[in-house]
Amino acid sequence: MKKITTLLSIALLLSPSYGMASVALGKKTYKKKLYKQCGFSGMEFARKHTQAEWEEIYISGNIAQEARTICRGLEDMTLDSKRWKDIYQYVSKYASDG
Repeated sequence: MKKITTLLSIALLLSPSYGMASVALGKKTYKKKLYKQCGFSGMEFARKHTQAEWEEIYISGNIAQEARTICRGLEDMTLDSKRWKDIYQYVSKYASDG
């Protein structure tokens, strides 16, 4: 039992995506939480800005505000900061200049 617990702990520690933002999670979050309100795909959403513009928006802490500007149906939407980080990873990868 101790050996199995040790192996599982090591596997979790060595997993590169564990506890980190990722493009795949951003895509999944967009599809589950934003797609219906926005009415267009995540690719269209991402291409509203360049990578540099998305970076500036994210660093300034305005990514939720920008999402509400792009998608008029998101006035009531609240996501935790981890989800916005995932969405940022997704939109920066598929930005208009990406």
